[in-house]
Formats: sequence, C-alpha cells, structure tokens
Amino acid sequence: MKIKTTSLGSVLLLACGLFLALTNEVTFGQTPAGAEKKLTVQTTKGPYNPSRTLKNDLLHTTLDLRFDWVRQWVNGVATLRLKPYFYPQNTVDLDAKGFDIKGVFLLDTLASGQAVYDSLNYTYNDRRTLHVLLPRTFTRQDTFNIQVVYTAKPNELPAGGSAAITQDKGLYFINHDGGEPNKPRQIWTQGETEANSCWFPTIDTPNEKMTQEIFLTVDQKYRTLSNGKLVWSKQNEDSTRTDYWKQTLPHAPYLAMVAVGNFAYVKDSIPAANGRGPLEVSYYVEPAYEKSARGIFGRTGAMIQFFEQKFGVPYVWDKYSQIAVRDFVSGAMENTSATVHAETVQMDERQLIDGNSDDVISHELAHHWFGDLVTSESWANLPLNEAFATYAEYLWREHAEGQQSADLHGYDDLNQYLAEAENKQEPLIRYHYTDREQMFDSHSYQKGGQVLHMLRRQVGDEAFFQALKLYLDRNKFRTAEVSDLRKAFEDVTGEDLNWFFDQWFLKPGHAVIKVDKEYSQNVLKINVVQQQDSTTTPIYRLPVKIDMWVKGVKKSYDVVVDKAKQTFTYKIEQRPDLVLFDADHRIVGTVEQEKNKAELMYQFYHSDHYRDKYETITRLEDKTNLIDSTVRRMMTDAMNDKFWKIRQLAISNFAEYDGPDFAEVERVIQSKARNDERSAVRQEAIVTLNSFGDNVNDPIFRELLNDSSYIVVSAALDAYLLSKPGDAAEVATRFEDAPNGEIVTAVANFYANSPEESRYEWFLKKMEGMKPQEMYNFLQVFGKYLIKSNPDLQRRAVPMLEVTARNNPAHFVRFGAYQVLGLLQDIEGVKAMRKDIRLSERDPKLKDMYEQFKDF
Repeated sequence: MKIKTTSLGSVLLLACGLFLALTNEVTFGQTPAGAEKKLTVQTTKGPYNPSRTLKNDLLHTTLDLRFDWVRQWVNGVATLRLKPYFYPQNTVDLDAKGFDIKGVFLLDTLASGQAVYDSLNYTYNDRRTLHVLLPRTFTRQDTFNIQVVYTAKPNELPAGGSAAITQDKGLYFINHDGGEPNKPRQIWTQGETEANSCWFPTIDTPNEKMTQEIFLTVDQKYRTLSNGKLVWSKQNEDSTRTDYWKQTLPHAPYLAMVAVGNFAYVKDSIPAANGRGPLEVSYYVEPAYEKSARGIFGRTGAMIQFFEQKFGVPYVWDKYSQIAVRDFVSGAMENTSATVHAETVQMDERQLIDGNSDDVISHELAHHWFGDLVTSESWANLPLNEAFATYAEYLWREHAEGQQSADLHGYDDLNQYLAEAENKQEPLIRYHYTDREQMFDSHSYQKGGQVLHMLRRQVGDEAFFQALKLYLDRNKFRTAEVSDLRKAFEDVTGEDLNWFFDQWFLKPGHAVIKVDKEYSQNVLKINVVQQQDSTTTPIYRLPVKIDMWVKGVKKSYDVVVDKAKQTFTYKIEQRPDLVLFDADHRIVGTVEQEKNKAELMYQFYHSDHYRDKYETITRLEDKTNLIDSTVRRMMTDAMNDKFWKIRQLAISNFAEYDGPDFAEVERVIQSKARNDERSAVRQEAIVTLNSFGDNVNDPIFRELLNDSSYIVVSAALDAYLLSKPGDAAEVATRFEDAPNGEIVTAVANFYANSPEESRYEWFLKKMEGMKPQEMYNFLQVFGKYLIKSNPDLQRRAVPMLEVTARNNPAHFVRFGAYQVLGLLQDIEGVKAMRKDIRLSERDPKLKDMYEQFKDF
C-alpha cells in the first residue's frame, strides 16, 4: 500500500501559506505532502500482538454479489471451503462485520452432482464474528463447504479509520445516488488491514491464504474489475450483466477486491518470459483520461520485466491491472493483480510533462512479490511488505532515471523518517503496538527502505539480489517473518547477520554521528562519535566507506565503526583536499561533518553523489557567500548541472539577489526559464526572476504563458499578473477556465486582490471540479478573497466551508477549509463550529493540526 504522507511540519508550512495569501502573493505548485501517508505518533506501548491463531484454514472463497446503490448495501452469497488447520474442529469463526445474516448452510455435493444444503446453527451476537456450529467434528483430513447468505451494510458500520487509511468500511459507494453531477458513480473496495470482512465473510488476517471466484452482477453500462482473470461475461434477462472473475493462486483475504463503474479500458501486454506466459497489462481510468492512460501507466510492462530480472522470480499472477477511483481512502493498494490508485494518478498529457506517478506505480507493483506472493505473517512484520515496496521505488528510479534521481528519492525517504523520529522511535518489527494501523508509518516504509539499502551496501549487489530470490522462492504463496529474511541472507552470504537484523529491525532509533578531523605532520586523524541516546538506541556496528582526496587523488577506505568513540589514523603526504565519511551515504541516521568553504567547493566538483552536491549548494546558499566570486561561479555552474534538481536548487539560491554580476546571473536564469528541458527548473527560474522586484522580465513571463507545462504557465501567469500590466484582466480571462487547478489558482489570486462580489460564484464553480491536490492552494486564495469581501458574502460562504471541513475525503482539503473558517470566526456561530469540527475529527494527526490552529 502507498499511503498518504503528511508530516506536521509540511502541513504547518502550507498553513503559513494561508497568511501569505492575505498579502499580494501566493506560491503555487506545492501539493501538500498528504497527496500520498499520514503519520501516527505512538505514545503508548501496547500488549504483545502475535500472528492470529488459525483453527480452520480457509482454502477457497466464492462470492456472488449484487449491489443496492440506493441503500448502499451488498447482497451476497459466500461459499467458503475450509479444513481444520491441525486440531479437530466442530465450529468455525468467520469475520463478518455488520451483516444481516439470512442463513448459514453446510453445502455438500452428491455423486449425481446435486447440491445439498443443510441449515446450520450459528450465533452472531456482536455482529462482528459469525460463530458457526458444525454438524460433526472435522479433522485436518476433511474439507467442508459453508455457505452464508447475507446483506452487507458497510455504510451503517460505526465510523472508523486511521491516519494512514482514513476509513475502514471495506466497500465504498461513490456518488451512489448520482446527486453530484461532476463525479462518476463507482463502487470499489479497500481491504487492508482487516476491512474486507465488511463486505464478505472470511478469516480476515494476513496469515491466511485462499483462492477465489467472484461473480459480479451489475448494470450493463458498468465495467467491473476483480482479482485474476475475467472468465466470462453473461447478459441477464433483467438487463443486468454478470461477470465471472477467477483467481487460481492463493493470496491473503485483505488483497481481494472488486470495482464497478464507467471506466475506459486500455490494454497492453508483455511477451512470455521467465517461465510465465504472455501477460495482460491493463489500465482502467475515467473516460476523460483514456487518451493519456498509456502516458500514466505505460511503463508498467517495463517495470514488470525489470523486477522479474532484479528479484529473480517471475510475475506469477494472471494479469496486472491498475484502476483509478474517486475518493480513495489512501494513496494506492496492491490488491493481487488489480491495484487500486487514488484519482490523483490520473493526468492529461500536459500534466505528465511535469512528472509522473512512477514511484507509486512501482511501489504497488513490487508488492506483487513482497506482500502478495510472500506476505508478512502479522501486521507487526509489515516492513517485510512495505520496506521492500518503498525500496523498489529507488530501484526503478536507479534503472530508469539514473543514480542521482534514485539518491534524491532515497534522501527524501531518509528525511521523512527523521522528521517522524523526532516524535516517535520504534523498532521496524514491533509486536507491542496499540493499534495495527500504527504500523503504517515512516518507520515501516521509509526507514525500512533505507535499512534495505544499507543491507545491499553491506553484502554487495550480487548477494543482495540472490538473497531476495531465495527468500521469495522459499516463501512464495506463504507468509513470512523477519527471521525468514535474515536466514535467506545468511544462507547466501555464509555470514551470521544477526547483528545487523537485531540493531536495525528489532531495535528503535538511528545513528547520530559526529565526525571531526585533525591533521598534523602528515598524520590525519578522523574522530567519530556516536551521539544517539544509548539508553534506548544501540551503539551501532557500522561498516562505512571513507573517501579521501590528497593532492587531487582519491583513495577509499573501508572501516567499521562499532564504539561510542573511535579514531581512525592515516599517514598522508599533505593536508587532504577533502574527506568524506560515509562516502556512499549508507548510514540510516545523521552524519555531522564540518567542512570549510574550500572543502565544500571541492566536494561539488569531485563527488558525483547527489547528496554531496546538495550539501554544498544548501550550505553555501546564504547571500553573503554569493559575493565570493568563486562561490558565485560554482553556483552558476550548478545552474547548468546535468541533474535537474541541482539546477533547480542553485537557481533558487539567487532569489532576491542584487549582488555582483547581477546582469550575468539574471541572463543565465532567463535562459533557464526559456530553455531548460525540465519544467520544474523553468518554473523555479520564473519564481526567481519574479523575486527581483521589477518589470524587466514581464516580456519573458508573457512569452512563457504559452509553455507546454502547466506549472510553468501557472508560475508565469502569477508573476505577470502580479505586476498588473495593462492587459492583466484580458490575460486572466483567457486562463480562468484552464483545465488545470494551478493555473486557475493563479487567476484566482489575481481576482482576490480586488475582490468583486460577482466573482463568488466563479470561485465556487472552480472548486466543484478541482482535484484534491489542487484544492488546498485554491482554498488559501479563496480565504484571501473572502477576508477582503463584505460580511454578507462571508456569511454565504460558511455553509460550503463547513461541509468541506467536515466531509471532504482528502484530509488536507478538510484542513484547508478549517483554516479559512478561522478567518471568518468573528461571524456568529463559526467559532463554535470550528471547535466542533476539531473535536469530532477522527484522524488523530489532523486533530493535532486543528489544535495548533484552533485560535486562528
């Protein structure tokens, strides 16, 4: 699963944008980090949470489902084939949340083929567990079939959910009555962690595996999707259609899925290879995105072939489909052979110029090895699913975009974990959670991925990928725990790796390293101190690499840091030009190493690692450094670096610059605004040119209104309109109906500076069709418009803002509406309304944010 990420710091930073919106400028193009896992701060150690004890083994599930759109019910017949796991059993317990049970039967088949149904006694007192009494005691040599006739009512269950997965009702009707004209009608499911038992009876635990068949009866106008293959589709006499989906390979119940809706279907395929046959690779999108479906998902086939080669194990499932749905309760979900994505994955051809969704696509695909083929046996072992899927994002970037792109991604992951670690430090594998949803955090994902990268550096590429193949081969179609992974690595390398797995998987925290050096009389001493709190965090054993340049020549040294304080001594010919401790940046944690300006400059030109170039540019970003001609020359070179992110960072360092060689600096940035191949760099160049505070660059901004990139056009439009040229109103009108939220937000910012009451309906109309990731910034500008408007218009806006703050599926949109209400809290009743919204919010992380802004 790829879940929506939000650190409190990033949201507070965005919140500050609302105050910025009250002036004359808003910075656009910042999607809240919440467009993809929100974090949970764990403060209480819970009881030990083992894997679930299995009394009966669920072998196969057959579902026959019909949907009641009006009441949002599912009428189902579930036939389950089971056997006692080991010990004889005369009862079966099934997870079934909030059902109306119409009957439970023992299903037998006579020699003639005739089915016989014997009614069974059952209890269902808590409406969560269906306790079935069997007519006799069965042994592990027996199999038996139970049929349950039921109606599932997921919308009538108590509201639940978490920071990671915002609702837990399992099955969702979107626009069920057609009352929202700009939203399609859809049905889709989300089973992780244990929510599929809200729509079919099962043994809802990750250490269970089953095969399945699903019959979906729907209106003929709708397309369906489920796991496995579509075996047949049959027209019914009542103008409905029944689709029969069959999956013949076992998977965990939480990975079962169905989806229904008006989707365009785009089919690709990849040829037979690696022991599998030709494979269908297909994409289900809203009809408006049919033409761009291959632009969104078209690299999936290459990803499958890459992961097959990298992991050494073929893709085993019947097909690979991906579907984009509205109002999804997380980022994406790796249902076996049928991944569900949030609507944010849908982009038109121009949006794809500014970036794609390959990170989430590669993440969910990798789960089809790590999570679907081999499943963590308990939620405590979740990193065996999520750390690998997160690291697969790095692997795909490394392959498709190059090392620097991969290292940028890895550094972002490390920083996301470190931000969470300021408030929460847990082992990766943790049995003492208070809620299983707490496992979906930046420990299981980002820290886990970084630990795998460190393990790869420790054992080497050949051993790393051989060990992954061994782990997958040994445990396929089964479940695993962390000791299974360790054993695979030990069997490949011949080394005892308990020390590595103990300190990184089973202990909390990370390394906090301080490095300094002393040079005297051709002797260099490198002093290393582990500064982490050793009462809760280990003193780590850290095999690291030291790179040293002396007289322009680089030498590398492999050392092991395993003490709280350690000194490494080297005889060298002269003072080193540069020393890099942890030169390949494998350590999970922080490394503080003081470097002077000359060393930082040398580092920029002699190290190819993204993080070293990043460090130089960010540590020399102060404007006083740019007065130095050598630093300025280096920063100018960085604006032409081969990697786009370095160019972008260097350009941003010249914001508001007015020092020496200004004309030359401006010329370079103008060239970048017009000609850089990366739209994010062109956008940054526009923002920097705009910061110079004159109208000299207005012709460039006017020219770039015709750029191919939405984000470039939005930045150029905002910069151009801010200077209030004579044709500003004409230009704003030209773009006010643009098919892109960032461009429309730039227009809205212009309108908000001189608010007219007639614009109110325009603001509301634009919000109706806006994507969640675009709406946060638009709400900030709407707040600016309202605060400058008359009180009557402000009162008109309150009901719409209340509905948005309470009910919008996207947590950051709810937060944005809450903030705007804060601007209007002098209106009667608004202050009490905000308090009620704050107290009724189910998301604990969002509640914390509300609390910090309750008086705003």
